Amino acid sequence: MSKVAKKVEAEESVTVLSDVKVYARKIWLAGLGAYAKAGQEGAEYFKELVKSGEGVEKQGKKLVNEQVEAANTQIESVKSTVTTNVNSVKGKVEVQLDKIEKAFDTRVASALNRIGIPSKQDIEVLSAKLDELSALLEQVAKTK
Repeated sequence: MSKVAKKVEAEESVTVLSDVKVYARKIWLAGLGAYAKAGQEGAEYFKELVKSGEGVEKQGKKLVNEQVEAANTQIESVKSTVTTNVNSVKGKVEVQLDKIEKAFDTRVASALNRIGIPSKQDIEVLSAKLDELSALLEQVAKTK
C-alpha cells in the first residue's frame, strides 16, 4: 500500500505542478496581452488625455477671464464712486473757502475803514469823480 500511496501522492503533485504551470502561463499571457493592448490603445488614450486637457485648459482660461473682468468692473465701479465723492467734497470745500475768503475780505475792509484807510471801492468812486471833473475842466478851458 505504501507504493500505491506514493504513486497517488506523485500523481497529485504532478497535477498540482501542472495546474501551477497552467496558471503561471495564463498570468504571463495576461501580462503580455495587457502590454500589447496598452501599446495599441496607449496612443489613442494619450490623444484623448491631451484633448481632455485642452478642454480643461480652455474652461480654466474662460473662468479666469470672467473673474478678471468681474474684478475690473468692481474696480471701475469703486473708482467711479470715489471720484464722485471726491468731486462732491471738493465742491463743498471750494464753497466753504469762498465763504471764508469773503468773510475775511469784509472784516479786513471794515478794520481798514475804521482806521481811515479807504477801500478799493472808495478809491474807484473817487477816481470816477476825478475823471468827470477833469472832463468838465477841459470843457471849461476850451470855451474860454
